[in-house]
Amino acid sequence: MKRLLHPFVLVVTAILVVGYAYLAWRLTATPLARIALALPFALIWTVPVVYWMGDREHVGAVHEIVHASSYLCMGWLNFVLVLTVARDALLLLTALPVSAAAVHAALRDDGVSWVLVGSVIALALGVLTARRGPHVRRVDIRVDGLAPDLDGLRIAQISDLHVGPTIGSAYVQRVVDMTRALAPDLVALTGDIVDGSVPRLAPHVAPLGALAGDRAFLVLGNHDYYAGAERWTAHFETMGFRVLRNSHVTIARGAARLLIGGVIDFAARMRDASARPRPDLARDAAPAAYRVLLAHNPKIAPQAEEAGFDLQLSGHTHAGQFFPWTLAVRLIHAPHAAGLSRRGRMWVYVSAGTGTWGPPVRFGTTPELTLLRLVAT
Repeated sequence: MKRLLHPFVLVVTAILVVGYAYLAWRLTATPLARIALALPFALIWTVPVVYWMGDREHVGAVHEIVHASSYLCMGWLNFVLVLTVARDALLLLTALPVSAAAVHAALRDDGVSWVLVGSVIALALGVLTARRGPHVRRVDIRVDGLAPDLDGLRIAQISDLHVGPTIGSAYVQRVVDMTRALAPDLVALTGDIVDGSVPRLAPHVAPLGALAGDRAFLVLGNHDYYAGAERWTAHFETMGFRVLRNSHVTIARGAARLLIGGVIDFAARMRDASARPRPDLARDAAPAAYRVLLAHNPKIAPQAEEAGFDLQLSGHTHAGQFFPWTLAVRLIHAPHAAGLSRRGRMWVYVSAGTGTWGPPVRFGTTPELTLLRLVAT
């Protein structure tokens, strides 16, 4: 009972009740239809209430099916809601003009069928786009006066894999194979690699071990903290990754020194109220030809630029993942919502994500494996 009265649960429940009431009013005409529509809302409700607020590690086929089904329902209802709002807006626009009477009648009589069919098609296309990923996105970072020994340096960025209910070892293996085929000089994992515990997901992240080594760096994202930061840090280090926590590593490449810094995520405050990302601690006072910061959340950019970094690699936003969240993310995270942007003298690159979180859906975005290249100008 205490869990049901938690403010987060109350807010989620209220949102779901309002959403259900609106869609039931606009799309259903019989009790059976209303009961059928309530089922996906109930499945969505189970994830935050049963799993997030309780034991995140319910293990077994039933729990995996419930999780995956809930996330698919999230994606489907998102498109149902968008199309229903669009239909209602068109009904209002076509209500008065005589010339639009035929359109209005079609929307009134057949619009429910169009919404349901359109939402299923959108969901299917979104799942197909997500499951066929990632694609390689090549990005040149043009640098004035770049040291000759760093010209052409290639960094493969993997971000927001979210290994868990909907992404397993087969997808991870595909990412690893694609990364190795690119033959990068460095590999950077910029957080949100997992959505579950080490015992549950270690076999699924195991393929990443083929990328580990002294040129492979990792920072934790907020979901990695939710899943158990200490255990995952130890596991990633056992695999051979250098996990950067407000720290840095300096690499010699010819006569040039390249500094790779990394910061903890804001979510570290869950365990330690004083913990916060410190780009100033993630750099060295000694001269370096170029400084790269790995920071899961792009909002760290102002501190990173102040600390003297030349390039920040981030993730976190998923570029919104699917419409209409693609628009919301650009409002919240602008100007560093996705892709390449500037913060003063510093470049910021935000990956759209190599995997997916929640609904295994991409609509208006695609999952990416990023290959960044430093280019002298």
